[in-house]
Amino acid sequence: MAGASGLDTRREIDIFRYMDLDRTIAALNNPIRRKILGWLKDRSNFPPALPEHANVEGVCVAYIQEKACLSQSTISNYMGLLKQAGLVISERHGQFTFYRRDEDSIREFLSAVEKELLKP
Repeated sequence: MAGASGLDTRREIDIFRYMDLDRTIAALNNPIRRKILGWLKDRSNFPPALPEHANVEGVCVAYIQEKACLSQSTISNYMGLLKQAGLVISERHGQFTFYRRDEDSIREFLSAVEKELLKP
């Protein structure tokens, strides 16, 4: 019985891993969200930060909205999906939210996809 229980535990761990992988793939299943991730790779894709935010890592959501030419609610939704998928990190400064890529998480995702697609 213990062996079967161990098998069930491994299966549950695999299911959670696949759920995260599926969530991330779903977040990337939109060309604008993929563009946003690309834009966030280089801060120079956006206007300079305001002087009071010069030391803040990331990009203000308003700049992302402006570049994407989409509504605030759409961008908020998109950034929430990217955050839930673990692809971006958000940081609040007063009334402003700043986003940056989570490079470690992106590398883990790419590694998981590679393992999944190359597994025998």
